[in-house]
Amino acid sequence: MNNSKMIIGFDIAKRVFQLHWIESETGEIVSLQLKREQFLEHFANLAPCLIGMEACGGSQHWARQLLAMGHQVKLLPGKQVKPFVGGNKSDVHDARAIWTAVQQPDIKPVAVKSEEQQAVLALHRMRSQLVKFRTAQINGLRGLLAEYGEVMPRGKVGIKKDIAEALQRLSDRLPSMVINTLREQWERIGTLDKQVADIERRLALWLKQDTASARLIEIPGVGLLTATAAVATMGDAKAFKSGREFAAWLGLVPRQSGTGGRIRLLGISKRGDTYMRTLLIHGARSVLLNAKAPDPWVTELRQRRPLNVTVVALANKMARMIWALLAHERAYQKGYVSQAV
Repeated sequence: MNNSKMIIGFDIAKRVFQLHWIESETGEIVSLQLKREQFLEHFANLAPCLIGMEACGGSQHWARQLLAMGHQVKLLPGKQVKPFVGGNKSDVHDARAIWTAVQQPDIKPVAVKSEEQQAVLALHRMRSQLVKFRTAQINGLRGLLAEYGEVMPRGKVGIKKDIAEALQRLSDRLPSMVINTLREQWERIGTLDKQVADIERRLALWLKQDTASARLIEIPGVGLLTATAAVATMGDAKAFKSGREFAAWLGLVPRQSGTGGRIRLLGISKRGDTYMRTLLIHGARSVLLNAKAPDPWVTELRQRRPLNVTVVALANKMARMIWALLAHERAYQKGYVSQAV
């Protein structure tokens, strides 16, 4: 950290922003409130400084604007800022907590993403929302049919196979308004299927244009969603010192508990990006269960450790490979052995 730079803590809101800093010459504690329209004008008149803000809605946009002005910006995870909030929660206290947190050397900032990377993540978020809504609609429809003795198989494929016959049988017993409504809900599920497929098609088009994502998709267990999400989530791969740091950032390393010099390893920390971690674990499970010629390392690990432990270990390895390919701009090579420089 460059100590000669002024350090400013910045709390974001919809219309009013709160700033906190200490004047280096006088030691005066300054707490300033700015309206949205005044914000960029204020920083345009300042010498380059270090600005800390909480990673939340709108923070990526403001970070890009401030970086373009020559300032240094750090986006801090909300969980890392919260311990520094003193007293009751308020904008003033939040800005002061951000100012304190941005000076801590052990807090890993969130990557500032380009507009293109953020656009890809927006597609992923909208797809996840549609998938959750589709699952809720399917479960609701299954529950309604079960009330009349029509128990549908689990999964979308099963209900798709039996729904027509079930509705036909119920049409003789139930009012037409109920049958029509059930059919409309099933059609709604079909519409959600189409919307999810449309988003996946757009992601596939972006993958063809992005060389980094194209390199990642060659890794076993990394598909369309994982490759595009990894590139967009990571931002600049060189912001991480190593693949292990990236895996730890995703929460794929053990938690530690220790005292008196004795360290005990627990389950994975589950810190970081839940969506990215889930994609990696699903991909690793697919490789482990479906690979015709599994990696000897995976086979040996599976013989002595439980299935889920092996899956997470493989997901951790995949995360390291993703970082290595992006940080060093290399293509995937099966059987590649890294060597210390």
